[in-house]
Amino acid sequence: MLVDTHLHLDMKPFDQDRQQVLERALECGIGYMITIGIDIPSSVKALQLARQYDFVYSSIGYHPHHASDMETQALKELSRLVSEPKIVAWGEIGLDFFHRHSPPETQKKVFRQQLEMAVDFDLPVIIHVRDAHEEMLEILKKTGKRRHKGVIHCFSGDYALAMVLIEMGYYISIPGIVTYKNAFQIQDVATRIPLEHLLLETDAPYLAPVPKRGKRNEPSFVTYTAKKVAQLRDITFQEVCRQTTDNAKTLFSLPDSL
Repeated sequence: MLVDTHLHLDMKPFDQDRQQVLERALECGIGYMITIGIDIPSSVKALQLARQYDFVYSSIGYHPHHASDMETQALKELSRLVSEPKIVAWGEIGLDFFHRHSPPETQKKVFRQQLEMAVDFDLPVIIHVRDAHEEMLEILKKTGKRRHKGVIHCFSGDYALAMVLIEMGYYISIPGIVTYKNAFQIQDVATRIPLEHLLLETDAPYLAPVPKRGKRNEPSFVTYTAKKVAQLRDITFQEVCRQTTDNAKTLFSLPDSL
């Protein structure tokens, strides 16, 4: 079994064949999927899908792209959803200084607020970070005394950064980018970090792995990422499946079986 720990099942690219996408995932041995909220509408849609399918779980949160849109009332609305048993994480939250759809200082403020909320509700966080690794670390270190737990999604840093984050208690999530020919940095990370701190994801519908690159990504394609990690580490595909599934179950408190 494999777990796709990060996808956006609510998005429009899946509207025409969502059921078929899920069926293909199950046929490929994807036992659980976590569909991610990036604002209030997507968090609500993600939860609705999780309620509909036993094997789908969801998260709630405000993506840094939408940080400027988040008001205090929005956090209250999200917090009202926390008691839902199918919600297993707070995220996708974080910092994105590459696109800068929201001002950096606003992103930092909203990131800190949501980290605090996640701790209050004892939920792991799903962190997005791009071109803001130092700023992310600074925030995590300042608030780390409250025992955050979580994952750095679609990891884009180097091995040294990965190990710092692992020492802080975070998991590192490997996307389909690891299958790309010149993706040397993420391949190095996937090869060297402890397997006990590694998760797998698609980020579907984005970032389809080789040999599906350029097409819409979907949860069944996480198998290609798992096979690449196995190749890089010179271990069996089954070992990657077993350990990354155990990791996902531990972090997100997923059941041992449906």
